[in-house]
Amino acid sequence: MATEVLMPRQGQSVESCIINEWRVSEGDTIAEGDIVCDIETDKATFEVESPASGTVLGIFYPVESDVEVLKTIAVIGASGEDISALLPAEESPDTGVVPPAEATEAIEAGSQTPLTTPQTQTSSKGASPRAKKQAAERGIDISLLSGSGPHGRVIERDVLAAQAVVVSPAAQAKASSEGLQVPDIGSGMGGRVLTSDLTGVTPELTPAVDAPMAFPGSVNEVPAKGVRKLIAERMLASLQNSAQLTHHTSVDARSIQSYRTKCKAAPEDTGVGGISINDVVTYATVRTLIEFPELNAHWLGDRIAQFENIHLGLAVDTPRGLMVPVIRYANLMSLKQLSSEARRLAASCIEGSIDPDVLSGGTFTVSNVGSMGIEGFTPVLNAPEVGILGVCNIQLKPVINNDEVEFIPHMGLSLTFDHCAIDGAPAARFLTSLKAKLATFELTLAG
Repeated sequence: MATEVLMPRQGQSVESCIINEWRVSEGDTIAEGDIVCDIETDKATFEVESPASGTVLGIFYPVESDVEVLKTIAVIGASGEDISALLPAEESPDTGVVPPAEATEAIEAGSQTPLTTPQTQTSSKGASPRAKKQAAERGIDISLLSGSGPHGRVIERDVLAAQAVVVSPAAQAKASSEGLQVPDIGSGMGGRVLTSDLTGVTPELTPAVDAPMAFPGSVNEVPAKGVRKLIAERMLASLQNSAQLTHHTSVDARSIQSYRTKCKAAPEDTGVGGISINDVVTYATVRTLIEFPELNAHWLGDRIAQFENIHLGLAVDTPRGLMVPVIRYANLMSLKQLSSEARRLAASCIEGSIDPDVLSGGTFTVSNVGSMGIEGFTPVLNAPEVGILGVCNIQLKPVINNDEVEFIPHMGLSLTFDHCAIDGAPAARFLTSLKAKLATFELTLAG
């Protein structure tokens, strides 16, 4: 009996996953536990294992499809077994469902045939997802192609065999009204034909000239998908749906630098050698949030949810993009515990093994870009959180002391807050309290 391969649910907050790569093809024989495909959530990548041994009878979604969890993505069974009852229900053409016969559609050398101008337009619904993708990349109107697939369906080889000339609307109108010739490629972006490219003479009569490099030169388009797409959507929504304001200040960094030096020099068995300046800042931030619960909150449009416990988000730069794991109950942790948990979560994010559920539920976020030499920036809220603290680098700042100028190391701090939920004065008082705790950090630890 055939066995379905389901899109797994990776955490309670994950609703769909993107198929990054198929490790098998239809007709392959595989064993239970073999890797069928690689998938990507908005937070991490995973491998999908085969739930049974047998032959791959069907693959229903192409690479880059965004598939809802618990949907059937492939079928494993005995060779020749009927799987019609397991085929996904008919869906809209944009969902990416691929009939098994077209999931492994290949273009063999010499199999392409010239296309003739169709007498009637073919609806884009009669095209395979791979054909649509190729048409979009090449600027081809897929509705004008005749299909060579089943029932006239436009498939990938039809698109690859077509020759597209992309003409601007103005050039199209001028060529039609004045009888001008449209070249195969123009000087616009991606070879687009502009009005300046139209000519009334044949190319054979045009003298050859050394033309400069076509404007704008080579362009590499990178699809926005996975984590990048999610970050873009969330950041845009954050700025559109909140009244964000940022306070900038700096704090005397001598105390935290001195403490960090002592930790590095401490005996190994104390377990404090790994405590970083960022750990010190996050610890002081947690202590300050206890005093200012209005910043340890969510803005929910018609109400503010203030949290008793502090679940601190830490922005982590990973090869796949920005991730914000959450240190839960940070207010109950010592500095050493906070440091250890921060390192563990950051490593999991970078390795791609982070539990998706750990990337949600934050009540306040800290983003540190000081190690990259940034002197000041405006962090964007991780909505619906009310506040986010940006931590900048340490640099010398002139300070007047007894009529003399003294250069003292200062660390930049930037607090972005939602003005819908909190006013500027309490936000400024939060920064003032945080600065005091950092400027005398060992006293903060003793408190």
